Formats: sequence, structure tokens, C-alpha cells
Amino acid sequence: MDMIRLEGVSKSYGKSEVLKDVNLSVEKGEIVVLIGGSGCGKSTLLRMIEMLEIPDEGKIYIGDEEITRAKGAQLDKLRMKLGMVYQGFHLFSHMDVMKNITLAPMKLKGMSKEDAEKKAMELLKTVGLSDKAHAMPDQLSGGQKQRIAICRCLAMDPEVMLFDEPTSALDPTMIGEVLATIRLLAKQNMTMVIVTHEMNFAREVGSHIIFLAEHMLYEEGTPEDIFDNPQKQLTKDFIFKLKHFTYDITSKDFDLMKLHGGIQKFGEKYGIDGKYIIRLQLYAEELIQEVIEQNVWEFPDISLRISLAEGTRDVNIDLLYFGKNKDIFEILETDIGGIHIGLTILKKVAKHREHSYKYGINTLKVVI
Repeated sequence: MDMIRLEGVSKSYGKSEVLKDVNLSVEKGEIVVLIGGSGCGKSTLLRMIEMLEIPDEGKIYIGDEEITRAKGAQLDKLRMKLGMVYQGFHLFSHMDVMKNITLAPMKLKGMSKEDAEKKAMELLKTVGLSDKAHAMPDQLSGGQKQRIAICRCLAMDPEVMLFDEPTSALDPTMIGEVLATIRLLAKQNMTMVIVTHEMNFAREVGSHIIFLAEHMLYEEGTPEDIFDNPQKQLTKDFIFKLKHFTYDITSKDFDLMKLHGGIQKFGEKYGIDGKYIIRLQLYAEELIQEVIEQNVWEFPDISLRISLAEGTRDVNIDLLYFGKNKDIFEILETDIGGIHIGLTILKKVAKHREHSYKYGINTLKVVI
């Protein structure tokens, strides 16, 4: 069952196009996590689901009802099915925690004060803040404020929770307590749509990851699809951003010491174990040497890229080389008498390995 459905949704601000022809379904119990660079439309998409931003084109459904056509009381009724947690906490500064949580259930749902306060205390106990029931917002830390904001949404018994960068305004020491609260909701099968820049969290909690780029849902899939084996270039650049080492070879007499030094520096920078760095140097050296020795290389152009995934500690080795169609790992099946320690170890430890050939270029990908 679709809890939320977007059909052909587009949004622009003046001449600036933000999202174009977006189609998205969120099923009951699903946790959809939206990732992408600044300005890609993540928050805009979330705000359109809440109808805080009006789409220029397309339709948005909450359950079977089209929210883009709803007005007045009907729109308010549909919005009650959604709980929205913002980057800022949006607590009423002149009300204590209890009043912040109970105001909406009493005013909008007609709940008695006694029932509303009982429910509020249950929620506060769940997030570890029962002792803060009568504290004022300015007496709370950022992490506590955000947990209260989540409780305030849950007090309305929403069918779907929307989170717009819930940790972006927090000190790093407070992020964990908010993420723990969201993990708790995930265990309770709450349907959620989450915008976040916390890649480890996105991988852990999400059931469906969507990467936004070029005004659209650029690539989507399971956490394993997006963080371990992204297919499109912009996704790869985002997931592996900044954590990569690239070495281009334009001569058979390439500088091996420079290659080893670059891998050493890369490994130390990102906390890779020293023994593992040595293995990476061995893998890189033998891969390149085999390309040359197997006469695959017809043009002076080989590109090696080693990257550390943003969302995991997996190391990705990509090797591009011109020439005939040749997977250099075939040497292990055909050259029985040869000694290829690096290739043999690499083949055994690889989580994923693939070779492709197009337009005279070999692309070898190994994930370890």
C-alpha cells in the first residue's frame, strides 16, 4: 500500500528549475532516505509532500487522496497524517515541554488534557526525557529540543514521519541521541521519509535510498545498491567524494615509487591500517604491470582510482585501460605456472569484481 505517491511533480523558483517530473512511491513501513548535494531539491521535495511548497505540475497523494487538490479543512485533515521534523526545532519558546507536546492533540484532535499529558509522558519516557516535562525550551540542549520536536509530532499519531535534516543544526556530540530516536521509530515500522547528510545513518536505517541530482531522482535502490555499487557517475562521485586517490599513467616507465607514496598518503589520511595499505600498493602495482605485460595496453593511457566509500569502509579499485578486450584476471586461469600473488589475494578478498569493455576501453572494478 502506498502511503505517499508523487506523479510527475515539478517545481521551479522563477527561472531556476529545482525538480522535474518526479515520480515516487512510499509504501507502508518503508524508510525512504533522500541524499544529494546542497540545492538538489531534497528539502523542496519534502516540503511539497507537506504542501508547504506548491508543485508547479504533477499530483501528490496521501493514501488515496490527492493533497494537491485539497483546500482548507480537508488539507488540514490530510496534513494530520504527516509529522514533520525540521532542521530547526520550532518549539514554542513561551511554553514548557508538556504544553509543546499536548497543544496540538488537544486543539486539533479534541483530546482531553489528562489523556494528552498521559500520552506525552509515555513519549518522553520513550526518548529518555521524562524528567524534562516541565522544562522550558531554552533549558534544553539541541539534541533534547529535537527529541521533543519528534515527540510533538508523534503525539498526533501520524501515519508518516518526515525529517528534514534533523541533525544539521546540532553539535556533533548531540547527533547520536537524535539518530537513536529515529532508529527506534524504524524498529517500530514507522513509515518515514528522511533527508539527511549522515551517510552512515542513511545506510543503516534506510530501506530505499534515493540520490537526487540534475533536478530528478537520479539513482535509487537499496543501501547496498547505492553505497556499495552505484551505477551512475554522479552517484559515484557523491558517494566516494573527496576520499579517493587517482594515478594516471602515460608511459611504460611510470614512477612506481610515486604510485606507492600516493597510496601511502591516501591510506594514512583516511585511517586505513598499515598492513592494508601495503596490500593496496601490491594490488595496484600488479594490476598495472599485468595490463602492460599482457599487451592489453596499446596506447599510453591507464587510469587507476582507489576510493573509500563515504557510507562504508569498503575500498573500491577502478582501473581503466585502452586496448583489446581483456580481463586481466584471466591470467590466473591461463598461466598456471606464473606467480601472481597480488592478483590471487585480490581475487580472494574481493566482495565484488566485474570487467566491462566499450569503445576500446576496458573498465575493471573491484570492491574489497
